[in-house]
Amino acid sequence: MRRQRSSTAVSLTGKPPVVRFAGLIKPHQAFPLVARIDRAVNRRTNAVHLGPAADHRWWLLSRSADRSLLWAGIGVVLAATGVRGRRAAGRGYASLLVASAVSNVFGKGLFGGDRPSLETTPFPRHRGRQPKSPSFPSGHSSSAAAFAIGAALEWPAAGAVIAPLAGAVMYSRLHTGAHWFSDVAGGAAIGAGVALAGRALVPPPAAPTAAIPSGPRYDVPALPGGAGLFVIINPHSGSGRPFREDPIETISKALPQARIHVLHKDDDVSAIYASAIDRGLKAIGICGGDGTVAAAAATARQHNLPLAVFPGGTFNHFAKSAGLATMERAITAIESGSGIAADVADLAMTVDGNRTTSTVLNTFAIGIYPQLVELREKREKRLGKALATVWAAGRLLRTAQPVRIRVNGEDGNYFSLFVGVNRYYPQNLAPIDRPRLDDEVLDVRTATAAPSHSRLRTFLELSVGDHGRRVTGRIPWVRRRLTVVGDTTALVDLEFDGDAGSTVTLAHDGETVELPARGSRAELRITAHALRVYAPVQE
Repeated sequence: MRRQRSSTAVSLTGKPPVVRFAGLIKPHQAFPLVARIDRAVNRRTNAVHLGPAADHRWWLLSRSADRSLLWAGIGVVLAATGVRGRRAAGRGYASLLVASAVSNVFGKGLFGGDRPSLETTPFPRHRGRQPKSPSFPSGHSSSAAAFAIGAALEWPAAGAVIAPLAGAVMYSRLHTGAHWFSDVAGGAAIGAGVALAGRALVPPPAAPTAAIPSGPRYDVPALPGGAGLFVIINPHSGSGRPFREDPIETISKALPQARIHVLHKDDDVSAIYASAIDRGLKAIGICGGDGTVAAAAATARQHNLPLAVFPGGTFNHFAKSAGLATMERAITAIESGSGIAADVADLAMTVDGNRTTSTVLNTFAIGIYPQLVELREKREKRLGKALATVWAAGRLLRTAQPVRIRVNGEDGNYFSLFVGVNRYYPQNLAPIDRPRLDDEVLDVRTATAAPSHSRLRTFLELSVGDHGRRVTGRIPWVRRRLTVVGDTTALVDLEFDGDAGSTVTLAHDGETVELPARGSRAELRITAHALRVYAPVQE
């Protein structure tokens, strides 16, 4: 292949470096907007004067990432921490190898271009000649992003520690004059894309499924063919799920003797059940979202009947916790008469002396938690739940307004208050899994709006993950500054003391309630083994 000389990049001797092949498209030369941005960033970077000692450190950092030696060393350290560290190191380094190949073999060959001129770069920042390879994309940036994101997909806490170092390596390529800004941005995009594509092709190991049974076994009547069962089906629930089976057709075919009511827009679930209950009814069933399931559970408790839950909603949090991830499992449990006893929470809300009660099956929350879960679920397929949680928290905490609440007699300002029925994991502000339905406790997580940097501290506590929080929580001076606190209790008593005329939003099982922010009360109490549910008791 014929050699060609760079037109702009020069060495310390004044001679341009010989580039064997400078690429085909050359973004810096081909696109005027890219060139303007590159030159503007280059001028700003060169104008930053940190001193010779700092300049030398940035050069050393850049050199340490040559041939990915820095990431190889970090991978060794990660691997020494245990199984999770080995998985993080393996995925990080595999992502790095692929990203490096894509950047150096295909990226530089297709794009390429000349590197910045060292004549405008302050002398203490560079040593020797410019590299002879084409400029776009930055291989160092590609490797850094791929390793950091790859490791984070397996171990978010490790990723949170590695990410700033990866960012520093990327900046060092600008500081030392080795690359244009577009080179660094392009390399980072390639590295991130390769790591996320790797996750899609080779997903991390699945989290352990809920224990079977997820609660103590409890006698429920076997209903062959669905005899003695009355089922309400919400045909609109779960419409966002791909490849969703028709619940009406599935249940009618599998349980031909069951009585079925298809829910209409203005129907009252409790009233429909009340009109259907007679001496021959042995159980009630529900196919819908978690809010509808909670309403059915209240009726089942009121009439002392077992509840059959079909996973017909979008997320089916309660059904999954009970081991009912598929219609087939629910139908098998109903016909065989296998069941468990599940804990519930009784929620009492008082406004102007009027008291209302309801049954909570999954979670109760105030503040950013409901929005955090909603945003997380939109991105978790691409990023994984842990990184999606960090992304969602970063967006919400910037503008979150604290709510003033007296919790069990203690006043406080809270960005978020979460209460789970039974223990949830991980033990941070945005838990994901609930292995059991019989822990007999309420799992309480609060994020306090403390006077100093509480938004940033809350975000960092979420970012380091469950393992990172447990480690930092053992350090006394760090523990005193944590904003996210977890505890278990049997009762949560809330009194609201906000501005007169304003409201506070309570969310439970996918439903929301608006209460006056001043003078209202809410009480949540665990009731053990209060609900009989058809559920698998063995595989």
